[in-house]
Amino acid sequence: MLFGVAGVPHSSKGRSTLDGVKAIKELGLDAMEVQFVRGVKMGEKKAKEVGLLAKKLGVVLTVHAPYYINLNSTDKFEASVKRLYDSARIGSFFDARGIVFHPGYYLKSSKKKAYERVKSGIERVLEMLEKDGIEARLRPETTGKATQFGELEELLNLSREFTERGYDVKPCIDFAHIHARYRRFNSYEEFLEILEKVDSYLGTEALRSLHIHLSGIDYGMKGEREHLNLEESDMKWRELLKALKDAKADGILICESPNLEEDALMLKNAWKSMD
Repeated sequence: MLFGVAGVPHSSKGRSTLDGVKAIKELGLDAMEVQFVRGVKMGEKKAKEVGLLAKKLGVVLTVHAPYYINLNSTDKFEASVKRLYDSARIGSFFDARGIVFHPGYYLKSSKKKAYERVKSGIERVLEMLEKDGIEARLRPETTGKATQFGELEELLNLSREFTERGYDVKPCIDFAHIHARYRRFNSYEEFLEILEKVDSYLGTEALRSLHIHLSGIDYGMKGEREHLNLEESDMKWRELLKALKDAKADGILICESPNLEEDALMLKNAWKSMD
C-alpha cells in the first residue's frame, strides 16, 4: 500500500507541485494527489517537469479533478466533460495513477437518469482521450451526501460496465464519505463488507489496485460536513487498516485530513507495524 496526501504537504518549503513532490520524498511518504480542484491551471511543460522529478524520486502521483464537475447537469455538462478531460490530459504528462472526480449531483433527476447521464459523460471523456492516444485511469469518488451521485453500488455498477469494455474505470473509495453518508460503515466487519463488494463486482484485481481516500469526518443527518484529523473523529481507522490487510488489499491511500502528512505518516507506520 502506498501512502500519500491530497496536495502539497504543510511542511513543504515551497507551495509548488515540484516542492510538494520533494517534500513527499523527504517525509518518507509514497504519493501525492495533485489538486486541480479549483481548475486545471498546470501547463504541459510544467506537468512534464513534475513527472520527471516524481519518477526520479520514486513518488507516485494522482490527480483530483475540479470540484465544478457535474455530469448530470444539462447546462454544465459540456464544461464538466472538458474539465475531466483536461485533468486526465495534463495528468498523463506525469503518469497520474488515477484521476479522481466527484461525478455530480442528482438535482431533480431520478437515480436511474442521473446514472445514465454520468455514464454518457464518462463515455465522452474516454472517447476524447482515446482519440488523442491517452490512457487514463478514471476514479469516480464515493460521495458524502445523499444529494450527490456516488453511492458505492452506483460506482461499482458503472465501473463494471466500463471495465467489461476494456477501460480502466474504478471507484475512488472514500471511507470517510461512505461513513458520513450512511452514518455507519465504521467497523472492521463493515469495512470488510465494502471490500467484498469491490471483489464481487470488479474482481480480485480491483482489490489489488484500490484508490482510497481517508480522513476523519464530521457529519449530520444530511451527511458530510467537514474533514477532521483522524484522532479528533470517530473514524475507526485502525480497524480499516486491519480489514485492508486481511482482505490482502493494495493500492494507494491518500490522506485528506486537515493535518495531511501527520495522519498519513501515522497511517503508514501503523500499516507497517501490522506486517
